[in-house]
Amino acid sequence: MMKKLLLSGVLMFAGSALFAQHSLEKIWESDSVTIKSPESVLYDSKSNSLYVSSMGSGTVVRLDLEGKVLKSDWVTGLKSNMGSGLFNDMFYTSEGSGVAVIDVTKATVIKRIPVEGAGMLNDLAVDSKGIIYVSDTRAGKVYRIDGDKSSLYLENMPGANGLLTVGTDLYVVTSSAVQKVNANKEVTKIAEGFENGLDGIVMVAPNEFVISNYRGLLYYLNADGTKQLLLDSRSRRIMANDISYNSKTKTVYVPSFGTNRIIAYQLK
Repeated sequence: MMKKLLLSGVLMFAGSALFAQHSLEKIWESDSVTIKSPESVLYDSKSNSLYVSSMGSGTVVRLDLEGKVLKSDWVTGLKSNMGSGLFNDMFYTSEGSGVAVIDVTKATVIKRIPVEGAGMLNDLAVDSKGIIYVSDTRAGKVYRIDGDKSSLYLENMPGANGLLTVGTDLYVVTSSAVQKVNANKEVTKIAEGFENGLDGIVMVAPNEFVISNYRGLLYYLNADGTKQLLLDSRSRRIMANDISYNSKTKTVYVPSFGTNRIIAYQLK
């Protein structure tokens, strides 16, 4: 019996030690003048740049991978722009009750797709077929947009916020839990019990994620539900909103809505 207990303790220690090796090292932060209330940041491997939803100014700001401004007014005239996604040279960003479609080459809004019944559209994700998913945080719903047609896809998702598509699966971050939804809309709860305020999600390795809480928390999460707190910046009032990830450099890009900055961290 004692041997079993010792072995169990060793295995638990080894597992926790292996999991606890993840950490974040700050690389840079942007200036706090150009960006106004950044709600999300999106890394684009094609242009090697970052698209920032400057919600406070209704613009999209483009940064290089060192945090320097490439274009302070890449697109203007947006309303409450939050989550965003890219597909086939089109940039999509949520606006309260619809999605703005932007031609990347022209840097111009070419149309808007209304989402009937939406309360507060928030995060947005695009799958490999160009299907758009957008969360309605206020109503606890997720909508699906195919072409120019929107339809209700999921409901009963309290505080639905961050979205991530992986193959035919859709990961949905609610206010305090992370859930996986397959193509048949079968829901599997990955993890729960987080402090209310979960916001963004990125995949950093197969079945491994970084999750943000807008209050200023970042977590490392495994698909088996085990999690580790990576960062707590609440005491400095630095928020952590809708994050993005560069797998080539293992960099997590974190918008801080309240301090008007994007902060880059190396994931180790």
